[in-house]
Amino acid sequence: MSLKKDIIIDSIPNHIAIIMDGNGRWAKKRNKSRNHGHKEGRKSVRKVVEACAELGIKNLTLFAFSTENWNRPKLEINFLMKLLLTSLNQELETLTKNNIRFKIIGNLEKLPKRLSSYLIKVTKKTQNNNKMTLTVALSYGARKEIVDAMQAIGDKVKNNLISLKNIDESVINQHLYTHYLPDVDLLIRTSGEKRISNFLLWQIAYAELYFTKKLWPDFSKEDLYEAIVNYQQRERRFGKTSKQIN
Repeated sequence: MSLKKDIIIDSIPNHIAIIMDGNGRWAKKRNKSRNHGHKEGRKSVRKVVEACAELGIKNLTLFAFSTENWNRPKLEINFLMKLLLTSLNQELETLTKNNIRFKIIGNLEKLPKRLSSYLIKVTKKTQNNNKMTLTVALSYGARKEIVDAMQAIGDKVKNNLISLKNIDESVINQHLYTHYLPDVDLLIRTSGEKRISNFLLWQIAYAELYFTKKLWPDFSKEDLYEAIVNYQQRERRFGKTSKQIN
């Protein structure tokens, strides 16, 4: 029986972020190439996006490629870039049909021009969709994001556009790549690894963390439901006591 029935719709997370880890290990276990693992991982992306849309989750952010991933073998990087381009081309109609807004965060300047151009195209074509926002973190690093935000704020202070004494959390939020998103409620990482890997460091300050041993290509809708049920069983206090919350 599906765990979907156990999910309390009135208290689903507003923003889920996922570190999609384990494609390479999944392929190695089957004596397949890492690229085969990436292809299979793409199927899990579709399942999770569909499940989130069905549940009414408003924001989903997926960590697809980090700034550190540029250190991987060039052939693997080229394959990943081509796979992403192909996937977007095939899924654009689905995004539009399901009223899903597509956003990209990260350093687009490092991406192949054809890919970055198409990412901009998909972003513009879906900009008015409002059922769910799907954000893909590509060539992304949270420390770089925070540095960029500090530099932008510093320039505004220098030019008397912002007063130093008025800098607060809301000002910092406005200068992050994710300025259009609420904070993360639930962060999921697959593959059994228990680290954040430079992903949304500011935005997960009060997120619930969920780690699963499932490798990303094996991650199903049921695994997502399990993570959400687990999330709903936790008490989110935000610094308060249980008595205050209740």
